Amino acid sequence: MREVIVGAAQLGPIARDEPRTSAVGRMIALLERAAERGCSLVVFPELALTTFFPRWYMEDQSEVDAWFESEMPNAATRPLFERARALGISFYLGYAELTIELGRERRFNTAILVDGKGCIARRYRKVHLPGHAENEPWRAFQHLEKRYFEAGENYFEPADVLGARIALAICNDRRWPEVYREAALRGAEMMLLGYNTPLHYPPAPEHDHLQAFHNHLVMQAGAYQNGMWVVGVAKAGREEGCDLIGQSSIIAPTGEIVAMCSTLGDELAVATCDLDRCAEIRANVFNFRRHRRPKMYPLLSTDPDEWRPLHE
Repeated sequence: MREVIVGAAQLGPIARDEPRTSAVGRMIALLERAAERGCSLVVFPELALTTFFPRWYMEDQSEVDAWFESEMPNAATRPLFERARALGISFYLGYAELTIELGRERRFNTAILVDGKGCIARRYRKVHLPGHAENEPWRAFQHLEKRYFEAGENYFEPADVLGARIALAICNDRRWPEVYREAALRGAEMMLLGYNTPLHYPPAPEHDHLQAFHNHLVMQAGAYQNGMWVVGVAKAGREEGCDLIGQSSIIAPTGEIVAMCSTLGDELAVATCDLDRCAEIRANVFNFRRHRRPKMYPLLSTDPDEWRPLHE
């Protein structure tokens, strides 16, 4: 058996005025708890250093940029890196990234996978940005990821960490089946993803009661249909008037939830993940080499602008 003990480190709400040092302190406390339970990998949520700032419309770019990190680690996060390195624990961390590439400022919703030596093994930028780009004051709260971030252009290539092939995704990515399949075809054995998911969905409020169900549905299906472990970790609770779902989970390649948080606060769920269990699925029902028929799926890689509806 090839086993990795994983901790899903859920965070409760982070206030708008809560400093990064406070959020990092809470994460270090979860890291310590994870070390006591033998974890070698800890997964934190999306945008774990701050409140979920895309819920507010801002026109002043300097106000927006205050939520971003221009280097990683930095002064606020270095204690997390140092403590994780001292404990020999790898971790996933989501944050807002401001970088300069080819002389141009770029902003991404980013996650990194840090190995047990404190080195960044993989940087992933969110591909599927939800929400909208312009002010929509009719909403109870906004979801302006399309305004504040560029869509990532990275593939779902896994990193070799802890003797495992580990891929990264973020929040809305989990709803798209192509994400899991692409990562699995590249050899991923585990998918890590953080999320901030509101209980209320303004464009379709009739689905509010299904938010937690849909959260688990897509992750369990992604795990089973691709024979991989999936670790989904929330920022949860009532944050600045917005209710965020919890239910951070560790899901086996069979689609079974093997560990789950039961509160809406800072909490750690732990499971021992046997990577060899991926073969239970990939050698049988979802044997990609034997049963997939890619030539029958041509529209999966077609640009949306080129689609022609089956029924006008």
